[in-house]
Amino acid sequence: MTIVDGIDPATGKGISIEIADGVIAAIRSADGKNASYISAGLIDLQVNGFRGLDLNSGKLTSNTLLSLCEELLSVGVTSWLPTLITASESSLLSALETIANSRCDHRLIEEMVAGLHIEGPSISGEDGPRGAHPLAHVRAPSIAEFERWQKVSGGLVKMVTLAPEHDGTLDYIRFLSAHGVVVALGHTAATPAEIHSAAEAGATVSTHLGNGASAMLARHPNFIWAQLADDRLTATLIADGWHLPADAFKAMLRAKGIERTILVSDMVALAGMPAGLYEQAVGGSVEVSSEGRISIAGTPYLAGASLPLCANVAIATAMAEIPLAVALRLATENPGRLLGGRGRLEVGARADLVRFDWAEGAHALEIRETWVRGEKRFQR
Repeated sequence: MTIVDGIDPATGKGISIEIADGVIAAIRSADGKNASYISAGLIDLQVNGFRGLDLNSGKLTSNTLLSLCEELLSVGVTSWLPTLITASESSLLSALETIANSRCDHRLIEEMVAGLHIEGPSISGEDGPRGAHPLAHVRAPSIAEFERWQKVSGGLVKMVTLAPEHDGTLDYIRFLSAHGVVVALGHTAATPAEIHSAAEAGATVSTHLGNGASAMLARHPNFIWAQLADDRLTATLIADGWHLPADAFKAMLRAKGIERTILVSDMVALAGMPAGLYEQAVGGSVEVSSEGRISIAGTPYLAGASLPLCANVAIATAMAEIPLAVALRLATENPGRLLGGRGRLEVGARADLVRFDWAEGAHALEIRETWVRGEKRFQR
């Protein structure tokens, strides 16, 4: 840790700045009683929607995408991957084209949208691991279809989540990996052998490990143990307290290690919406509880995540008993490695920054200001 003493130019009062491992700076008053923090902006690799804005409604517009960027700034996200789930090819191509055109038309979208994440359509067709993805559009992987995605989006697809048990998956993984695309394993009922073969072929990530899975699994072997054990795979985890119990989150973090763990929000359109019943294009009748839990109405099954990454970071500190700087690394530097090195708080890095308040035990970082490439884009 580096400590620098100085003067607050706004107040003329003495301050000290503590910089921890290029991830977080704590700005404290001279008496040490008050503190705020600056870190690299949060990076979310999995966002389906937020506050009523839906990427998977089939009606995506440039205004929707711009509004999503603005809403994400308010919760400290400076880079993100719009995530499109299993759908018909025509629907995916339409959304991809809209996102590509929107990046050309709006500088904020261009700066924040670092690529696209396609979650599917080559996932498990089984109830349970398929989650809320529509069965009618689950299909085997196709290199030709992937090339059509890239053609219409201008090469924006940076991450693809799939289930490795489909025929032809290994050749598909090799092709995507050779073209610089991150291949992730998720929504799967694969055998351990299929998991390890996929990693050998070039898969490098496990999507929301422990979720998108059958409720009942063999104690061992199973695909969760296999992914935890395979050091070629980095695990993304949802630390909202609902998707993974604290013990499971803590054990998974210890198994993968800090360097091979990433936090994602996996927020859906109903994240941040009032409690009630909603009819959704994906999932049908969906309920938002008074606590914010999103589930398929009348069932115990989750229908997406409701908490932004700034909440996942805070909750992770409590669930895994880790320092704030460590939890932030899981949402800045680690995902940033998949996006060309974003997410560092250091001289010469992209000036994607967030200032926030936080007290131990709080369930979210309180975002005060957010900068994108050195330009203040949000202030509370």
